[in-house]
Amino acid sequence: MKAIKLSNLIQRILSGALFVVLIVGSIIWSQYAFVAIFAVVTGLTVREFHRLTNRSPEIAVNQWIAIIGGIILFTTSFLHAANIIRYPIFSVYGLYIIVILVVELYLKRSNPIHNWAYFILGQIIIALPFSLLNFIAFIDGASYKPLLLLSVFVIIWVNDIGAYSTGMTFGKHRLFERISPKKSWEGFIGGAILALGAGVGLSYIIPEISLIKWLIFAAIIVLFGTFGDLMESLLKRTIHVKDSGNMMPGHGGLLDRFDSMLLSAPAIFIYLSLIFIS
Repeated sequence: MKAIKLSNLIQRILSGALFVVLIVGSIIWSQYAFVAIFAVVTGLTVREFHRLTNRSPEIAVNQWIAIIGGIILFTTSFLHAANIIRYPIFSVYGLYIIVILVVELYLKRSNPIHNWAYFILGQIIIALPFSLLNFIAFIDGASYKPLLLLSVFVIIWVNDIGAYSTGMTFGKHRLFERISPKKSWEGFIGGAILALGAGVGLSYIIPEISLIKWLIFAAIIVLFGTFGDLMESLLKRTIHVKDSGNMMPGHGGLLDRFDSMLLSAPAIFIYLSLIFIS
């Protein structure tokens, strides 16, 4: 039994380390490494989402169609944000969506509205947040900002580590027991404190953004990252699964690892847009 637990722990550490190296390495290496890796990640995460929702007998979204749609949205967002190709580049994605909706008319499914709804839902809550990472990376419309983009993931990870360790040690008061029984207010507060500390550290690395703005940056990620985590927990609880997939041994699926990003990326994009515009 101890040998099995040790093996699982080693597996968890190795897959987690590989995940961090892949994410950090792709962002730091170059904008093209970032778009290549994250386009694939976007497609795979969209696939996981539809593998979960397609468990219902009334839902039969074609996973490949959804994957292609997510990748098109991500890559066209990159081309636009990086100022490589501007408008009407999004017309490609818009035309794709129109074609998919029309094709559903001819498939003679028992409940096509469910397929329309879940296809669009997957694009909105999975592909769109990933696509907005491009606009965070090119927030001023001029140059690629890998450290700013990486800061989003650093604070998410720091918050997760703080919430987990504090919750395991001191957690007594449930944060949202109906959806996620293990999460506690103590864990939330512990994660928030650690994330705010990371914000202080980032203010020295990227001094162009003031300390108070970094603290707000961290607070937004803590709040919306928690809601994103709860949103994914609600999805899994509704479908009665523990993990979104098994792509990362010991960690579950990609959706399990990016759940905090799903709402924090749109919120941070809006926040940074206001900062850089002002």
